Amino acid sequence: MTEFSGRTLPIWRSMLFVPVTVERFVAGAARRGADAIILDLEDSIPVAEKELARGMIAAATKTVSAAGANVIVRVNRPWRMLVRDLEVAVSPGVTALMLPKIESADHLRLIAETVDEIEAERGMAPGHTRLIAMLETPGSIFQAEAIARAHPRLVALTVGSEDLALAVGMVPEADGLLFPKQQAIFAARAAGILPLGFLGTVADFADLGRFRATIERSRRLGFSGASVIHPGQVAILNEAFRPQSAELDHARRLVAAYEEATKAGRGAVAFEGRMIDVPVVRRAQALIERHEAIEARGSADRTAPVATANADTGT
Repeated sequence: MTEFSGRTLPIWRSMLFVPVTVERFVAGAARRGADAIILDLEDSIPVAEKELARGMIAAATKTVSAAGANVIVRVNRPWRMLVRDLEVAVSPGVTALMLPKIESADHLRLIAETVDEIEAERGMAPGHTRLIAMLETPGSIFQAEAIARAHPRLVALTVGSEDLALAVGMVPEADGLLFPKQQAIFAARAAGILPLGFLGTVADFADLGRFRATIERSRRLGFSGASVIHPGQVAILNEAFRPQSAELDHARRLVAAYEEATKAGRGAVAFEGRMIDVPVVRRAQALIERHEAIEARGSADRTAPVATANADTGT
């Protein structure tokens, strides 16, 4: 976990979607090195199999968390289906719920209230179950700031590229997604929660070189992690969303130079040919803190090698 704007947040560089009904995917998920495994009850599960899928959550939670990954459950949007999903998903082994098509702050708060009740009935620690809001409709993009501040359980905000593109009538490409994705980044950062995602769609996994470039650009825009459907993408996320050795060395030198200058009573600080000020120093400190949090979590030790582009999409 790491601190951001006073709130304790998880380290989720990589989040791998796994359809809970596909046993071989569930069985192999723990080996893929993802920071979190998303057990899916929504898009990857046909309506006729929803009840079967709910019955598999408890066992799957134990299996996919065997190597230390957090477990997230993506639930369904229709209210009656959602309530049944919550009844099986809210448990000590599940870290968070991913909530599709959140329309407003009130919508999210109503779900949080239901989670409150279930946790209390089961004797769980209040607030154990975190929430991730998915913005997937045009109206939700304009509600992003209010949604991001809606409830203390909320730790992350993300844009569902495919659903949003469908609703808008556009192709889920970088040009069209830039505005809503940046809206989500600004809203999340303003609220002190994680902006998750990248400037593209999870459906495109064939070209891993292109995917790496997309993730590197997305990190520069402000994203802190992302979810994917292909295990071959996990190692790229883990590497790209962690401080690189060169920038980490630079940050440490910069902080040391600033501390030395302030101890000497100097207001202006020169570092390697440029003047530095407080925002630059804080950015460097945040980079160092993120590196330390990742190291403490031990996620990097579980990272699997990058698969080839034509690898089996199963986990």
